[in-house]
Amino acid sequence: MPQALANPPTKIFISDLCELLDEYLDTSQVKEIYRAYLFSAEAHDGQLRKSGEAYIFHPLAATYILAEMHSDTQTLCAAMLHDVIEDTGITKEKLAIEFGKQVAELVDGVSKLSTIEFKTREHAQAENFRKMLLAMNRDIRVIIVKLADRLHNMRTLGAMRLTARRRIARETLEIYAPIANRLGINIIQAELEELSFAALYPKRYQILSHRLQKINNQRSATFNTIKISIEKQLAKYNVKAEVYKRKRNPYRIYFDMCNKKKSSSPNKTFLQLMNICALRIIVDNKADCYLALGAVHSLYKPIFEYFKDYIAIPKSNGYQSIHTLLFGSHGMLIETQIRTIEMHKLSETGITTYDLEHFGNKNNYQTPSYQRASEWLRELLEIRASDSIEFLEHVKTDLFPEEVYVFSPKGEIIQIPKNATAIDFAYAIHTDVGNKCVSAKIDGQYVPLSTQLSSGQTVEVFTAKWARPNPSWLNFAVSAKARSHIRHFLKNLQHDEAIRLGRHMLDKELMAYSLHVDNFSDKQITSLLKAFKCKSMEILLAEIGFGNCMALIVARQFDPTPSLPTETNKPKPLIIKSTENIVVNFANCCHPIPGDHIIGFISAGKGIVIHTAGCKQVIQYKVEKLQPVEWETDIKGEFLVDIQIEVNDQQGVLANVATCITDMKSNIEHVANENNDGRSILKFCISVKNRSHLATIIRHIRRLNSVTRVYRSK
Repeated sequence: MPQALANPPTKIFISDLCELLDEYLDTSQVKEIYRAYLFSAEAHDGQLRKSGEAYIFHPLAATYILAEMHSDTQTLCAAMLHDVIEDTGITKEKLAIEFGKQVAELVDGVSKLSTIEFKTREHAQAENFRKMLLAMNRDIRVIIVKLADRLHNMRTLGAMRLTARRRIARETLEIYAPIANRLGINIIQAELEELSFAALYPKRYQILSHRLQKINNQRSATFNTIKISIEKQLAKYNVKAEVYKRKRNPYRIYFDMCNKKKSSSPNKTFLQLMNICALRIIVDNKADCYLALGAVHSLYKPIFEYFKDYIAIPKSNGYQSIHTLLFGSHGMLIETQIRTIEMHKLSETGITTYDLEHFGNKNNYQTPSYQRASEWLRELLEIRASDSIEFLEHVKTDLFPEEVYVFSPKGEIIQIPKNATAIDFAYAIHTDVGNKCVSAKIDGQYVPLSTQLSSGQTVEVFTAKWARPNPSWLNFAVSAKARSHIRHFLKNLQHDEAIRLGRHMLDKELMAYSLHVDNFSDKQITSLLKAFKCKSMEILLAEIGFGNCMALIVARQFDPTPSLPTETNKPKPLIIKSTENIVVNFANCCHPIPGDHIIGFISAGKGIVIHTAGCKQVIQYKVEKLQPVEWETDIKGEFLVDIQIEVNDQQGVLANVATCITDMKSNIEHVANENNDGRSILKFCISVKNRSHLATIIRHIRRLNSVTRVYRSK
């Protein structure tokens, strides 16, 4: 039963590796790995590590780590050869000839993109990570080799400069340790976290480790008493079990003290965290897990809110165990995990626990950990991102899943991140369900899509063919999948709307020349695209819509001396239909609302910005960048407007004014207060439908006794 990776010799030799391999591989397989060692040693001949030792000792140590977890022959060969493509003149094709296509694919998946020049280190890191994920999707063993490589690099980090140590440690803590956790490889995750913690905060690590050791020595007698009591109780219940104390991870103690994830609850002190006896109970089968649970609950009282049954509902990485927190003797809490031998093996080594005989045969990749890892990879590859850095940020978000388990109306269990909302649930069901979502029910009650979900709830979402993602969803969507798909849809939508707006603006200018976009000849289109260096007419129209190219300048390509406008070709103003057009924005300086006289300003990258006609900002703009605009007759939506209210400084006046505004079916977006000689000026930003709605609100506010003056800010 694996406990943790053994402490290897300071320097691994091939004899140490072969001795370990002989325990579980046959002679021919050991010879193949030895051949890979000779090939790698020759390829790396003359190369040294930062520590000054021969480079071959690094792939040898990485292979030893995987051999401790009883990895298969191909994975071990790939670990031995994992740097030859990147650091030597050996090609992928030569590796395929020597060791087979699968080993070559594994090595290539781990290798960095050395042939491409990147602007920054961050771009290189993100693009290499994306490449590795694609390789993982083809063969999950790519990440197993990468984790072993990273683990040995972390063990030998002391040879690096301080800045490099901190950068590598932070990257390990943000990416590789969470990946190990996501794949259920606990023994690698725990060591990566501890080594990263020691590199980032050496003094904190030393102090914490020393205190941990000191307290463990002081309380060893108490721990043994609790352990013996539980063993006797299990024997009474005829449960054959092994009970042992779990090692506390210094980084996890530090993490809980900082409370980085659970910001809603108070931070825990070191003494509070150390008042816990961490035990693990290993039994033979699943039924005994529940018998053991009954035994410990009959001995010590449980704290109900900390009980978790991950056997009935496994974690996203396939982890299974029963967690319970008990009131023990001497006022100590007993944090207990109950699991079978197989569950323990899976929790320690995750996806590396395959049957060696079937490695390489995808038809046999049916272990729960592999299936869940494959589903996770597929979801990652579905993430829509404009570049590799945005993609990496989505992945980092997805790597810290404090899960919530909810049910679909059919009883299917859906895992979503902590603090996820109904919209995250919709995207977890399917991308199309999320894109078309209009409403949701939780436990039979209609709720807003922004409602946060809790474990055990039954969630139902409703869709409509006409529906589409709303930009406001990004304010409460949590999961990487939901956020990336919403952004991707909105980017495409923004482009389409820019094309429509650009077409309208160009048609307006072309009326002076009796032309229309749809009537352009091929020759005219070619001439325009060449003049403005655009690949297609759609791109040119989008550039006009975004304000990066002026419609007037494009139109003048046809006639430098336009004819005077007539009644038939007089430009028509752009009609503003609602607040939802992404490339039409409303100025914050004057907050135009329906009923105001308005003018549009063509702003590069933003499209058209709408101002009130009397806005002081408009005077500064060039005439050729102004666009005639008008409100739609029956315009829908809500528009922001600023109002100022002068009041007598009395208790409760702010609450009275706010109540009056909300009673008039207006939302308060922002409020500020200024005091001046016993009088207060309340500044509100509120939402209104039009000038008539605003006038009604102002009339009702004036009726309040404490109000002396109210007016719209401009």
